[in-house]
Amino acid sequence: MDILRFITAGSVDDGKSTLIGRLLYDSKSIMIDQLEAIEKQSRNKEDGEIDLALLTDGLRAEREQGITIDVAYKYFSTPNRKFIIADAPGHTQYTRNMVTGASNSDLIIILVDARNGVSEQTRRHSIIASLLNMPHVVVAINKMDLVNNAEDVYNNIVIDYSAVAATLGLKDIHYIPISAINGDNIVEKSPNFPWYEGDSLLHILENVEVANDINYTDARFPVQYVIRPQTEDLHDYRGYAGKVISGIYKKGDAITIQPSGLESTIDAIEIGGKQVEEAFAPQSVVLHLKDDIDVSRGDVIVKTDNLPSVENELDVLICWMGNKPLKTGNRYLLQINSRVVKAVVKEIEYKLDVNSLLKEPAPEQAQLNDIIKVKIKTASPVPFDSYKKLRVNGGAILIDETSNVTVGACMIQT
Repeated sequence: MDILRFITAGSVDDGKSTLIGRLLYDSKSIMIDQLEAIEKQSRNKEDGEIDLALLTDGLRAEREQGITIDVAYKYFSTPNRKFIIADAPGHTQYTRNMVTGASNSDLIIILVDARNGVSEQTRRHSIIASLLNMPHVVVAINKMDLVNNAEDVYNNIVIDYSAVAATLGLKDIHYIPISAINGDNIVEKSPNFPWYEGDSLLHILENVEVANDINYTDARFPVQYVIRPQTEDLHDYRGYAGKVISGIYKKGDAITIQPSGLESTIDAIEIGGKQVEEAFAPQSVVLHLKDDIDVSRGDVIVKTDNLPSVENELDVLICWMGNKPLKTGNRYLLQINSRVVKAVVKEIEYKLDVNSLLKEPAPEQAQLNDIIKVKIKTASPVPFDSYKKLRVNGGAILIDETSNVTVGACMIQT
């Protein structure tokens, strides 16, 4: 059974937490003790209804403010698929939280309040989805019950959002009218929208094709661990363990180790202790090479006829997550997959306005939640692909050398 990772995003009070709560509640994915707890906490409501938002707003301080201020993760499954949900805040000052949740997601649900239509925050969330190269987008037009389930309201929002999506180059967009609080079109199709011919939200989530998002052309295998048992039984055993993040590897393939450029041939492939003829993304495997060459953690094994870029100067789009500002000359650790190298910020080129995609003049320093374009120089060459082409080998993080805190989410450009 495969897994769909998705994120919900929207303006404040668009109903993100209620939507997730409704998905969990109506799909019967709530434990009995959880249900009893939220029933107890909901008793003060005038209408006596269960407050489904409590399923994701786990912190008392968040509920007192009436907002969600962190990324809340929830897990549930149906007979068809497993799901990991990230509920991201809607505020501009929590851009980093949305980037964190979206960077590992296959799909984004953008909620639009039917009364307000496409707002500035709707555009901002869509821009971030575009920057992160999200493969699938669901535009859930919520609170349709408050506009009498009017078809023309829904159609006007679809027209407005379609123009935004076309500008940003968003792909595979699904539109759906819903009422999260009433459960309309969430798990089952609702009779309250006789004019809507599409599927329920859960049906879309269960059937969206994520296997097609995997790149099987560009073979990339970051080495996680070099296995050398050095026992009498396995005296000559040398295996390179890791996850195939993209592409396909077969026994006999000519390969190159990056960044060293050393070449060899795949002698054997192991999965679960058994030898196989081929391996493909996203399998975890052990590769054996014909030649006894120098391969270490952080190296990338690629096919000789399909090489990534290898540079020590990178153009990077960064969402800044650190409380301390980023300045030219600051030093960090840059991690891309299992490779960690020292890096220095050479230049801040510009700041990106996430509400309009306009490039603003380079600031002297980047503050929390800023998205900026910078030039970074690394202490040793880094194998990478453009983030737009291959997310799994084009995304990186910046780490504070002193605290080991992640301070920047990076999208490597070409």
